[in-house]
Amino acid sequence: PETAILSVAKMKDRVVVVDGEIAIRPIAYLALSADHRIVDGATVAEFLQELQRILENPYLMCLV
Repeated sequence: PETAILSVAKMKDRVVVVDGEIAIRPIAYLALSADHRIVDGATVAEFLQELQRILENPYLMCLV
């Protein structure tokens, strides 16, 4: 059985505000569904935030 399931939506160009200016950036939505009998929701949220940080800064995958 799965403890958590990560879903990744299709990446699309979307309008966002970057440094106070409107820009078009590729955005993908991630969702993580977890079994709270096994893992705490705060831990799941921390994992998703760390995954976001790494995806937004791919050079972090090279650091050991």
